[in-house]
Amino acid sequence: MKANDMRGGNGVKIDNKLYIVVKTEHTKPGKGPAYIQAKLKDAISGANIERRFGSSENVESVTFDRREMEYLYSDPSGATFMDTEDYDQMIIPADVLGDALLYLVANTTATVVCYEGNPIIVELPAAVEIEISDTAPGIKGATATNQLKEAVCETGLKTRVPPFITNGEKIRVSTADGSYLSRA
Repeated sequence: MKANDMRGGNGVKIDNKLYIVVKTEHTKPGKGPAYIQAKLKDAISGANIERRFGSSENVESVTFDRREMEYLYSDPSGATFMDTEDYDQMIIPADVLGDALLYLVANTTATVVCYEGNPIIVELPAAVEIEISDTAPGIKGATATNQLKEAVCETGLKTRVPPFITNGEKIRVSTADGSYLSRA
């Protein structure tokens, strides 16, 4: 495919490495030829890079298989996911998951991206609901201020929450940075 046709979510292969296109921007400077500025995410390591392509430059396109899967449980071999369409189970190794397990509670749905039948990345929803398992007791009369206290969630995720949040409460957490969004 031409670099001009790249869109967010496309898979490309550059220098024998798999990348997922995050964002593209077409730029026409006053001097010189037009080019495509692309932000790419390495499908294996998760590292982000920026790359510039000529508008008519050819890029090798790759087709990823995206499947909605339900997280079931974890063990030392990895995490077990079940395909929501055909109920096949797949064990995804910990190195592919990265920090995704900190946001996954049993029976949570996530998108698993596969290439040639092998899982390469787990895409999480923008926010998830997680229960607080340990936090300092609330302060009487506390209001929603900028004061935050440490909290540990049921998945092991450590985040900072407002003082009125107590043990056993469910909160919404951003999967981008692990920050508190709201009560569930």
